[in-house]
Amino acid sequence: MMLRTRAFHAPAMLAAMTVGLAGCASEGELVLDQGVGISSVLTLCPAVGIPDYTGDITTFASGADRSIGSLDVSAAMTNLRATCDDRGEQIYSEANFSVNARRTDTRGARTVTLPYFVTVLRGGSAVVSKRVGTVTLTFADGQDRAVGSGKVGSFVNRVDAALPDDIREKITKRRRAGDTEAALDPLADPEVKAAIARTRFEMLVGFQLTEDQLAYNVTR
Repeated sequence: MMLRTRAFHAPAMLAAMTVGLAGCASEGELVLDQGVGISSVLTLCPAVGIPDYTGDITTFASGADRSIGSLDVSAAMTNLRATCDDRGEQIYSEANFSVNARRTDTRGARTVTLPYFVTVLRGGSAVVSKRVGTVTLTFADGQDRAVGSGKVGSFVNRVDAALPDDIREKITKRRRAGDTEAALDPLADPEVKAAIARTRFEMLVGFQLTEDQLAYNVTR
């Protein structure tokens, strides 16, 4: 599962996710089945993605000089791939990603270490956990490009990610055509929306940027 989220600003970079609803009519009834929309609401696995402005990092030879002539190394996080095991009481999500980097000065072999973060959000705003790691890139002598990779993982309590039975029933119950409830979207019910928000988790991965690096990504 992959997600491209909205801006995730330091120090409390936040993201939100919206979910959809699918329905079908059969034999005089409106049935909310277990299609794509319902599955997206009821899934226990967190959405996984790279927040805006955190998928790239740029370093400069001179700290104060942000001109092209001072550019040292630029890197981009790509190919984010996620898996999830929701069979136990602790739901485990794992994501692998690649980092493609380019340097300006190709003289000599060089190793560059770039920091990244993995954070888990609940309800689009509450930070459940955050960890910082590093990915290492090795440039050969005379080469301007290098590729690295990283792997992250996180746990979510199953009880926190599961919808209460009464809320699940409101979403999936059969509705007869002509009933007042048949014309209402259960996901618009404030009680249902609040319950869904509490069970929505996201695992977000991106470069651990300084304030200057984040500002550079936003304005370039």
